Amino acid sequence: MPNRFKEGDAVRVKFEIRPGHIRTPMYVRGKTGIIAAYYGSFPNPEKLAYGGDGLPPVPLYGVRFHLSQLWSDPSLKDILQMDIYEHWLEPA
Repeated sequence: MPNRFKEGDAVRVKFEIRPGHIRTPMYVRGKTGIIAAYYGSFPNPEKLAYGGDGLPPVPLYGVRFHLSQLWSDPSLKDILQMDIYEHWLEPA
């Protein structure tokens, strides 16, 4: 599967409530970040968790978030980089 995003792209994490094994924490859902890296495509861990084959593979990205945006505190200056699969991302 070709990757949809490239380094430097602004993305928003989809704000969805899904049951079961989810690899995307609630505190980043609905937040905007920047693609820092593309790692390649891997089996979908949400499908693997329930005995599936995880196919088709899903692109995985390193996404950077400013902590001040995640926690609504302008005094926070650090950045968090988190690995997020493409099906959780949309253009910002």
